[in-house]
Amino acid sequence: MELSMENEDVGLKSSDYAEGAQSQSSLSNYGLLSQRYTLRRQLKSRHISMISIGGVIGTGLFLGTGSGLANGGPLGLLLAYMIVGSLCYSVMVSLGEMISYLPVPGGHIKLAERFVDPAFSFTLGWNYWYNWTIGLPAELSAAAVLMQFWKSPDEVNPAVWITMCLVVIVIINVFGVGIYGECEFIFASIKVITIVGLIILGIVLDLGGGPNNDRIGFRYWRDPGPFVQFAGIAGAKGRFLGWWAVMTQAAFSFIGTEVVAIAAGEAKNPRRNLLKAIKRVYVRLCLFYIVGTFVIGLLVPSNNTDLLLTTSTVARSPFVIAIKAAGIKGLPSVINAAILTSAWSASSSDLYSSSRALYSLSMAGNAPKYFSYVTKGGLPIVAIAFNALFALLGYMVVNTTSGRVFGWFVNMCAIAGLMNWFGIAVTYLRFYKGFRAQGYDRSKLPYASRLNPYAAWWAVIACPTICLFSGFKVFLKDSWATDAFVTNYLPFVLFPFLYIGARVYLRVTPVRPTEMDFQSGLSEIEEMTSDEVPSRNLIVQFWRWLM
Repeated sequence: MELSMENEDVGLKSSDYAEGAQSQSSLSNYGLLSQRYTLRRQLKSRHISMISIGGVIGTGLFLGTGSGLANGGPLGLLLAYMIVGSLCYSVMVSLGEMISYLPVPGGHIKLAERFVDPAFSFTLGWNYWYNWTIGLPAELSAAAVLMQFWKSPDEVNPAVWITMCLVVIVIINVFGVGIYGECEFIFASIKVITIVGLIILGIVLDLGGGPNNDRIGFRYWRDPGPFVQFAGIAGAKGRFLGWWAVMTQAAFSFIGTEVVAIAAGEAKNPRRNLLKAIKRVYVRLCLFYIVGTFVIGLLVPSNNTDLLLTTSTVARSPFVIAIKAAGIKGLPSVINAAILTSAWSASSSDLYSSSRALYSLSMAGNAPKYFSYVTKGGLPIVAIAFNALFALLGYMVVNTTSGRVFGWFVNMCAIAGLMNWFGIAVTYLRFYKGFRAQGYDRSKLPYASRLNPYAAWWAVIACPTICLFSGFKVFLKDSWATDAFVTNYLPFVLFPFLYIGARVYLRVTPVRPTEMDFQSGLSEIEEMTSDEVPSRNLIVQFWRWLM
């Protein structure tokens, strides 16, 4: 059976999604605001590409890798990032196959309702919202850590830096998605230039090209060694635990690549632009992260005390540590400032994603309806204001070490993010099963990965496994820490708790493969799809290839 792109009986107009008719999954009947306006499609191809990169390249790579290196050593750090990178790849090809075919507002959250059941959509939506909402204070606390490079907490209260960053990101988001897209494009460009420059500089320093002419090579892979004996545990067991301790931190760095799906409702020419971004983002991210962590492992020894965010009062980026050790004056401050912009960018992306997730939940009836209120300019202002309030959690750094607070948020974001990846993979497997059950040909899809369904199964198995053992450190002898236990396992148990509760409350069962809806909205999506006009200008051609 060929894949039909039109179905007058079941087709819905794109405005139907935006207007948000009551869903069968409705958990609330709040009708407090009359809705006249909808989200506007203002994000261009270059915006989508940079949002997908910029929302992910942040403090996880520039700052969090310090703790990863201290826990796992250079090889442990590299292996952890390679494994989590493979998970990221698996999730993105699965998401790309679904979202390029059905780029509906709400992204994978809405697709979960179609292909799994309304309860799973409810769970995935709230988990996704939680993930990005907690990410906001995480990035703000990271900004406070980075500012300590210039001013210690005794000189300037970290709350000053939190407030400064918060004001900037709120202003960016309330000026509308068009302004947000332009700002994210600029911020993300700075981050890409910074990471590429740091990788090149790192290779030069490793080969002895710095002012001190110190040729490092693989010195730190020999002493203190490629792995760290975690918690002083000898032998292979200690090295294995050291590597595993990096997995959660690596997940925090990669989490967020799926943000392009949630932007489906505000993207121009969504089928082409979203597919283009998804197909390229994971390659770029894996390149940046894997090459970046390899260079970090060459430049900084794993026993450097400034890597430990939880104990050092002057904790800083491994790149800054290496540049300062090489004797390059002035550059560490420049790099730290560039890294600080990455915290601002990631914070802005967190507020954007969490507000759109809450808007989508409201449109589906899974959250109070007033969160779906949109201004004439297409801005979900109530959702933005509500999510901005959670940034106040970042002020915990006032009474606790900034690095320790950052560690708490890293744990919560990473686990919630991994469970979100798990949900996307489950949704894809159901999509795959239904597609075949109804006789459709996957080769007719705009994009189909040869690795599926095996890549999706890899994500379904690996993501909850990493979550289950993420807090193993608290179970070691004399190592119990209530804060670590709660921040690791609260997001993990939240997912099944929400799903079981929603299944019981809604009294729904999984959608049968033969009854899955693969047609609604397709004709309108096709109408919005257009091919790019080829250009003979070489600069324009290069730009389009790059973006």
